[in-house]
Amino acid sequence: MKEDSVENSQDLNENDLAKELAEKDLIIIGKNIVKNYEIGDFIVKAVDNVSLNVKVGEFITIKGPSGAGKTTLLNLLGGLDSPNSGIIYNQGVKISDMDQETLALFRLINSGFVFQNYNLISTLTAEENIMFPMNLSGVKFEEQRNRAVKLLREMRLGDRREHLPFQLSAGEQQRVAIARALANDPPVILADEPTANLDKRSSQFIRDLFKELKNGEKTIIIATHDDDLIALADTVITFDQGKIVEKETELN
Repeated sequence: MKEDSVENSQDLNENDLAKELAEKDLIIIGKNIVKNYEIGDFIVKAVDNVSLNVKVGEFITIKGPSGAGKTTLLNLLGGLDSPNSGIIYNQGVKISDMDQETLALFRLINSGFVFQNYNLISTLTAEENIMFPMNLSGVKFEEQRNRAVKLLREMRLGDRREHLPFQLSAGEQQRVAIARALANDPPVILADEPTANLDKRSSQFIRDLFKELKNGEKTIIIATHDDDLIALADTVITFDQGKIVEKETELN
């Protein structure tokens, strides 16, 4: 009887969360998220009992010292990783207890990731890297190519279609990575230090791209130390030792 009561209480709580998603125009909701990593005999609490709501079309930046857990939180919210405990809803779907195969399918369509080190496939051209997620999601080849070419032109890389990653500068690689993140037109874009390895000119181009994405009503979550990216945000979260220590909203 006690077990039934606990289960019913949990179901009720999750139903309340799902209702909150719809009523408050939220796209992501996380409740009591925990992610630990074992390093030898030690347990590192990368995300320590964090709760967070993200509104549709919101631009959020997460700042804090290296090792604070920013990347881990980003990966959990976007479905790149799963928590040890807690609940995460993303676009009305509970992703926190999905198996890895289902989670991979979910994020293919719903989350676009931009990584600090670009993570392009070294044997594929710029165009093919952008086509890759569309191919996985079953888009017809002609449409893949047309969209890849369009995105490359928007990134001012129309003449780099056939270049492999090693033939591109760091800034060009990051622009290809952003185009790849946009390939399936996901509603949520997540970026981990997208300007950290770039020169000043490339960084400014990336910031301008994110400003355009914000105006296009994408939901954007960025882990960054870049003050200019932080200045674009609707909400700035300060993260340290696995916890949200400060949250500033409606900055713009």
